[in-house]
Amino acid sequence: MTVPAVNQDLATDEGLRARRGGASRPSDVRLQSRSSELGDFLRSRRDRLTPEAAGVISYGRRRVPGLRREELAQLAGVSITYLTRLEQGQSRNASDAVLAGLARALRLDDDERAHLHALAHAEPTLRSRPVRPETPRPGAVQLVRAIAEVPTLLLGRFNDVLAWNPLAHALVAGHLDPDAPAERGARPNLIRMLFLDPHTRALYRDWESEAALAVASLRYVAAEFPDDVRIAHLVGEISMDSPDFARMWARHSVRLCTSGTKLLHHPSVGDLDLDYEVLHLPEGDGQRLLTFTAPRGSASEAALRLLHAA
Repeated sequence: MTVPAVNQDLATDEGLRARRGGASRPSDVRLQSRSSELGDFLRSRRDRLTPEAAGVISYGRRRVPGLRREELAQLAGVSITYLTRLEQGQSRNASDAVLAGLARALRLDDDERAHLHALAHAEPTLRSRPVRPETPRPGAVQLVRAIAEVPTLLLGRFNDVLAWNPLAHALVAGHLDPDAPAERGARPNLIRMLFLDPHTRALYRDWESEAALAVASLRYVAAEFPDDVRIAHLVGEISMDSPDFARMWARHSVRLCTSGTKLLHHPSVGDLDLDYEVLHLPEGDGQRLLTFTAPRGSASEAALRLLHAA
């Protein structure tokens, strides 16, 4: 297998070499420091913003499609020296005023602004915490099992499936063991399945958009839990097996996914257009409920009833 090119923030060179040699999953995979992550994010947003969109008058031939560093510094009201240090990962603890100026100049949306602050204000981790499987909250598991007619999953912070009801299992992973979420350390992971499982990939009628949204959501959540090394393991594993994932992760897109519509093609009941809602549990540990519903009287509602009766 050819290992795809992976950004420095995905895995260490040592981890890549171990994987090429057929070793077990590298235990030394780490994300970059938060300051380097911040620099990557700022450069990616600067590269995507054209001078015209930013209201900058461009003179002469440009070597980059986006804003020049000095142009962003002027728009944000910071010195070019300070912006250079930020983008090179050499400065931490940027003030709220500086972040506000950068967010305004880069035309960041609400999710991107929140991500910028999370990266800038994260405390440095002196040593990695041990990797331990998440423990689902018993009350949340009981709730999932009690909801019979609505596909419902309990997800961990990085999209491990901690529990699902029979209808959710039939909808998103009928080819897997129904008891798979109970296997600590080997639970299904929706991101891994989306990129590496052919059955899951075929489930989405617009796979590219679904995959891009999933990666952007993972980026957002990763900044919320900077001391959890499980994200590094997950990113390193999937990126080495999926060039698509590596490509999308390198974009540094971020999105907080709370609701929307999934366009599915189920092998048993055909096409479904399902509305989803993400309900975060109040403890703030990243566990959340994912539910799917269909408009009353729609063909998708009828398809869900057929799946429930099967």
